Amino acid sequence: MDTAAALPHAQAGSRPDARERSSSKQVPGLWALLALSFFMADVQAGLGPFVGVFLQGHQWQPGSIGAVMTIGGIAGLLVTAPAGALIDATTRKRMWVLVCGLFTLLASGLIFVSQNFWVVAASQAATAVAGAAIGPALTGITLGMVGQKGFNRQNGRNQAFNHAGNVAGAALSGYLGWTYGFTAVFWLAAAFGIASALSVLMIPADSIDDCAARGMADGQEQDECAGQPQGMLSLFKNRALLYLAASLACFHLGNAAMLPLYGQAMVATTHADPAAITAITIVVAQGVMIVTSLMAMSFAEKVGYWPVLLVSFLSLPLRGLVAAFAPHSYGVYPVQALDGIGAGLQSVAVPGMVAKLLNGSGRVNVGQGAVMTAQGVGAALSPLLGGALAQWLGYRQSFLMLGALSAVSLVIWFTQRGTLREH
Repeated sequence: MDTAAALPHAQAGSRPDARERSSSKQVPGLWALLALSFFMADVQAGLGPFVGVFLQGHQWQPGSIGAVMTIGGIAGLLVTAPAGALIDATTRKRMWVLVCGLFTLLASGLIFVSQNFWVVAASQAATAVAGAAIGPALTGITLGMVGQKGFNRQNGRNQAFNHAGNVAGAALSGYLGWTYGFTAVFWLAAAFGIASALSVLMIPADSIDDCAARGMADGQEQDECAGQPQGMLSLFKNRALLYLAASLACFHLGNAAMLPLYGQAMVATTHADPAAITAITIVVAQGVMIVTSLMAMSFAEKVGYWPVLLVSFLSLPLRGLVAAFAPHSYGVYPVQALDGIGAGLQSVAVPGMVAKLLNGSGRVNVGQGAVMTAQGVGAALSPLLGGALAQWLGYRQSFLMLGALSAVSLVIWFTQRGTLREH
């Protein structure tokens, strides 16, 4: 494996240092990075929420759907932190984005070959493994291109384009799925995959400072900082990082199952077209995320990340209440708008806070992977919990109980605010 430490000093010194750039406008390839964020949105999650309604159409029960999604989530979380370590070490970040995108598409196609439980479970596991590596890779590329000082603003733009890509992908998927069937949804993802590959290849390799991409302290020489990352145990000694991870795990335990369950509830009670309903739920949420991520970018610059994440945690209990009691004919709009607020704020604040907490450690992408693992633990268990609750108690009770889980996040966030607000 190529590592930053293995780079010849002359080669490393010949390219612009991301930490010395006075403005991200000087960095070539930023528009390609935004295009990558846009097109990769429809590739990273594979078929995403469409899997649930596709399987529901093949007479799967909510509990079984939740089980295969949980298997996929567990597989993803097991590799997320190692994937972050790989991204920290490798100088071929663009290549890993290409490989993971291709792997995701191939895995997604498996469910059209067979709807056997273990085939679908393997498909979800492979998709999650590939998707787990893409997140740290995009974070590392961004940090390597603009440095710590430009990361918050550039990440906010990336997330806005990513959510816009989700809107476009979901809208097109809904139309194509309704018109031509679920197979068309896969072919759309393949087209987005080709566009993603072209976008990542348009990012000049020498515009990525691999030393800055792993979060070494400003002002260190490239040959020095590439060889002096902190030990892995430093992550466990960072109290603020641990509190952040625990809060996010609790939030996603309640949040992750909401979208697939709400889509299933709408199909079950209104007998609406599953592809169109799923597309609506995604478009509403992602449309709100576009605006929210840009607002989070500016808000974080003024007041820090703690208040931004506080608002995101507050969105889940309200979302559970609306999902439980709003009629499905129009409840999808406020339910998914609240999802957009929570997820849009976190998409900017979480990577930004992790990068800030670990600045100078040389372990930023491992830290990103560790936090994503904590999120993944909650997200992986959420479909299993939500599916079981819906099957045993009904959809309304499951929404209320899932929404209540954010209370744990709020307790951590308030009781440890002194440590967390320092960052």
